[in-house]
Amino acid sequence: MKDLLNVQDYLFSTADVGDWEGEEEHVAETLNELIHFAWQQLPDDLECEIIDNVINGIWEHLRGDLALLEAEFEELTDWVTHYIQSSLDEQIS
Repeated sequence: MKDLLNVQDYLFSTADVGDWEGEEEHVAETLNELIHFAWQQLPDDLECEIIDNVINGIWEHLRGDLALLEAEFEELTDWVTHYIQSSLDEQIS
């Protein structure tokens, strides 16, 4: 059901991420890259509601987390992969 949604609807602008003491652009870019990464991992036949919950959950978990500034991108993608798998296991069961 992924074809019924558009990844662009989940992306963040610098205004959306809040105050990061001058690092808003970096945070928005990193977050958007993570969302694109997650989008590619989600199965095409996944229900829209589950996709919505998983993608929105990325921001909910990383909001205010300095990892968005301090962690290597590979560490963040590893976290996203783990988050998606555990979320899908939880949502499907």
